[in-house]
Amino acid sequence: MSMVFRFRMLSDENDHFVRDYEVLYDMTLLEFHEFLLEALEYEPCMASFFTADDRWEKMREFTLMDMGEEGEEGPEAMDRVTLGQIIHRLRDRLIYLFDLFAERAYYLELTGAYEAEPGGFYPREIYAVADVPDQYDPSKTVVEEDGSIFDDMMREFDDFEGDDNYDDEY
Repeated sequence: MSMVFRFRMLSDENDHFVRDYEVLYDMTLLEFHEFLLEALEYEPCMASFFTADDRWEKMREFTLMDMGEEGEEGPEAMDRVTLGQIIHRLRDRLIYLFDLFAERAYYLELTGAYEAEPGGFYPREIYAVADVPDQYDPSKTVVEEDGSIFDDMMREFDDFEGDDNYDDEY
């Protein structure tokens, strides 16, 4: 039985944008790139993946084309690396840089790993909220004004606002 990775994708251009994808762990980064282009309805483009730390700092780079650099220091080609080779535990992160010149990217975090459903079709999009940012012009991105997903998650902490019995000083 094959393993499935579930990734959550976010964008820093639109706080409402969320996508959840399920992909096979042995999918190459090139196949993942092609799937993302199709899912986002983007035209083919130069792109890179980066592994990222818990603060979203770029680490190891994976490029669409072989850059001819060998060794641990240079970027590796997407077609030579599977997700299972670089993603090892829950909350591992990837940055998908889809606009190299403007440094525009999506942020992907592993939120689950499961056994594939018998007869299940992968890769697939399982959750989508908000419009996809425009591939070429970030100013065309539609951003809703009624708060973000982050704001929604933080609302549960509003109960402490003005509570004199709650001590937030340590």
